[in-house]
Amino acid sequence: MPVRIVQLGSPRAPGEGTRIGTVRRPPRGVPKEQFAAQDWYDVWYPNLAPSPETVKQAQAATTPQEWAAFARKYRAEMATPENRHTLALLARMSQDANFSVGCYCEDEAHCHRSVLRQLLAEAGARISNPP
Repeated sequence: MPVRIVQLGSPRAPGEGTRIGTVRRPPRGVPKEQFAAQDWYDVWYPNLAPSPETVKQAQAATTPQEWAAFARKYRAEMATPENRHTLALLARMSQDANFSVGCYCEDEAHCHRSVLRQLLAEAGARISNPP
């Protein structure tokens, strides 16, 4: 029952389970009670989102070097004890429970969820969908 890495707002896959939004802000113009019904997320967990400054760095990255700098900074943010514990928890849960984590970005290759996928894999998570 591995974790899925998803684009928030996309249709849910069968058996996807609880959808966790790893984003800084809720979707604009969507009433809170509609987040799950509209396939955004069931639980908002901004702790796994990059800081606002790091998000800006990712959005401005146009070269592989700039993207690598973003990835290093986001990895550093995820290396705090609190975030390491969260990643370990999700990795363990991926052995027995259906759930997904995601972000709004259309292109996973240019989104923090590509790095989050790697971090979860490094923590031992089972991941169901390929990058």
